[in-house]
Amino acid sequence: MERDYQYIFEEKESVTFSAADYVVFAATLLVSASIGLYYAIKDRKKTDEKEFLLAGRSMQTIPVSLSLLSSFISAITLLGTPAEVYTNNTMYWWISIGFILSAAGTAHIFVPVFYQLEITSVFQYIELRFGHTCRVLGSIIYLTWMILYMAVVLYGPSLALNAVTGLSLWGSVVAVGLVCIFYTTLGGMKAVVWTDSFQMLVMFAGMLALLISGSLKLGGLDVAWDIANKNQRILFFEFDPDPSVRHTTWNVVIGGGFFWMAIYGINQAQVQRAISVPSIKHARTAIWLNFPGMLIILSLVCTVGVVMYAFYSTCDPVSLKIISKTDQLIPLFTMDLLGHLNGLPGLVLSCVFSGSLSTISSGLNAVAAVLLEDFVKPYCCKKISGYAATLFSKVTVVGCGLICLAMAYFVSELGAILQLAYVLFGILGGPLLGLFTFGMLCPWGNKWGGNIGLITALAFVAWIGLGTSINSVVITPKSPLTTAGCNMTAINALKQLATTAAPTTAAVLASTTPATAAPPKDYFLLYRMSYIWYTALAVITVLFVGTIVSLITGGHKKMRELDPRVICPFFDVFMPFLPESFRCKARCGVRHGDEEFIATFIKHQEEKLRHDGVHNPALDVSDINLSEKKVQNGYTITNGDYSTKL
Repeated sequence: MERDYQYIFEEKESVTFSAADYVVFAATLLVSASIGLYYAIKDRKKTDEKEFLLAGRSMQTIPVSLSLLSSFISAITLLGTPAEVYTNNTMYWWISIGFILSAAGTAHIFVPVFYQLEITSVFQYIELRFGHTCRVLGSIIYLTWMILYMAVVLYGPSLALNAVTGLSLWGSVVAVGLVCIFYTTLGGMKAVVWTDSFQMLVMFAGMLALLISGSLKLGGLDVAWDIANKNQRILFFEFDPDPSVRHTTWNVVIGGGFFWMAIYGINQAQVQRAISVPSIKHARTAIWLNFPGMLIILSLVCTVGVVMYAFYSTCDPVSLKIISKTDQLIPLFTMDLLGHLNGLPGLVLSCVFSGSLSTISSGLNAVAAVLLEDFVKPYCCKKISGYAATLFSKVTVVGCGLICLAMAYFVSELGAILQLAYVLFGILGGPLLGLFTFGMLCPWGNKWGGNIGLITALAFVAWIGLGTSINSVVITPKSPLTTAGCNMTAINALKQLATTAAPTTAAVLASTTPATAAPPKDYFLLYRMSYIWYTALAVITVLFVGTIVSLITGGHKKMRELDPRVICPFFDVFMPFLPESFRCKARCGVRHGDEEFIATFIKHQEEKLRHDGVHNPALDVSDINLSEKKVQNGYTITNGDYSTKL
């Protein structure tokens, strides 16, 4: 089909934001900052750090659900997912189905344990289960993970928009970073949740505007779909079991499920909000509400990728060197469709920065909680007051925000941001997910198994990820791209204004890049594995190594002495229809429902920690009420049976 429209790079030498676009973009940042200012004034008399970090456990389900969704439907998703569809195909859509696995694990295994322990930092659980050394190691890994991830989220969108719109690269990096620091510092968790909710709506509106305007330009969504289908972009059923294939139904659903579980199940940024609601039931509802939201937004961005490919199907701007990375396609697509309407590009592209704001703000709040609970309170300020703890948290938000601004430079030369984010989550988040899974589902696990399993998984997956990157391993070829339909006369004329070398470059690029197989090279077996398996591989490594080490060091001999609150009775939660005799054996001797033992255990641990000078609310029995704990504890047995009413 001959196109009846001109690309903006065939008409103009450069594309820039108009004054109206800058006004709209600034207004988005201003609304976010205003929410933080509002809660700073409203809660100015509240000085407890639980109010700042957990919103006093008083948040409602819907805003918390939107906040959970927005934080990791980030700028990476909004830029990277359409680019993935454009470059490869639609197989990535299956990750929305993988979220079912994640939601089940998060809502019924991880969050109930964290909630009933009444902890602020998830790594307090690690100390209860595997000891202090493991807690510190896990905290350091998490802090490294989040600071690098926030730097990617901050720098990636700014680079993409700078290349296409002329928006100042470091100006936008600094502006977004400072606004995040401002409202997170002033408003705490309440500001984070409500700004995330606002930003989620902005993200949805921006992507919907692109989908509608792109479909209208092409003559309908069905036309765009047909073009993409004819060019190998529509693919949903790839069942190849080969782990080296980039995306298959198996690896995207299962590997993606583990990936989302690392985000929702044990990531401090997400858990901190999930437990900010009044009850476990509210927390579970907020998590499951994410599934339809995830399905809608991922379906939307994948469809935008289909329309974007159809729009550029005969003239690939990446091959033409109009842009340097596929992550810059969405900004270019926006300017192509809406560049003539002052203000609309600013509105649409502000949704990308809304994704950055939501992710960074929640990350900063989480980092502040981890530093306070895992380093300051245990080591230097064991009796810190609520006011001082809140002040420290705010200073930490500012300091870590500035570090993220500095780290943004570090990621400037790295690859496509979607895959980069997954590799980061696999290498750093995967071992942590494995550690928490090992702790909650394997009663025989002890501190030796936890520590050695974590270190082994971290080293193993890092070796694979770095080895793959250093050797530039490419197994699955990209789908074909072409510049055969470009108006080379117009493009050459514009390029000649800037350089005399343009005709030679254009002549070389006016061709089709076919989907060819990767160069025949005998890559190491594990280097060929798809990046999406990294998280699952890390979890399996921790479980395998941890189990062997724990059994060797006698972990299986002390299962009856475990605090039942730190273990999830898997079969009672997910398969309560099984015979009680089987479920009793599956508990491995852990004394779930033995309230007298739980109370005695908590008191003993509390006395020990008080003797050491550390107070952990998770071990406080001063106000324990066993009859109330029956309702709150989703794993309590009454007359030999479990209550799963979380």
